[in-house]
Amino acid sequence: MKVRLIAATVLLSVVAAGTVHAATRVDAPAYRTMTPPEAASALLQKALTEAGKGSWERIAAGRVYYLGGMKSEGQAIFDAVLANDPDPSDLFRVARVYREAGEWPRAKDLFDKSIEMNPKDEKGLAEVGAYYLANGDRATAEALFDRSFKIKSEIWATVAAAGAYVGVTPQE
Repeated sequence: MKVRLIAATVLLSVVAAGTVHAATRVDAPAYRTMTPPEAASALLQKALTEAGKGSWERIAAGRVYYLGGMKSEGQAIFDAVLANDPDPSDLFRVARVYREAGEWPRAKDLFDKSIEMNPKDEKGLAEVGAYYLANGDRATAEALFDRSFKIKSEIWATVAAAGAYVGVTPQE
């Protein structure tokens, strides 16, 4: 009896997983025949299903929406992620999208909140400093570099700071 119950449970799990997978599947022929915006939309819907409740994953999909010309859809994802006591890394990731979109004031606000919440992130401090320098605020950039280097001398922070002086933004 116990073996049958376990087998039935396993079978139901497999069927349920197959149903969920089928519901999120985008067949290659389907997206190959769609216009680029239609294909992107279908694939982004699949990505959001795959993301589940993962904030980083949802931000990644939101980034494609936002930078791909579907700003309101991307913004809705960001708003949902940031509405529920976001982790500093969530703030940081959304700020990167705003910076990439050329929206420095929006990015700056989130970067500042992120480093306020996580003041010992030496890589984050240096990266934000690099963005400040790229936006003409050398004094704030160098203060952030100083804070970063006091915490720990770390290659990625050092490279971010060095690149900032020659117009190379940090690798994301």
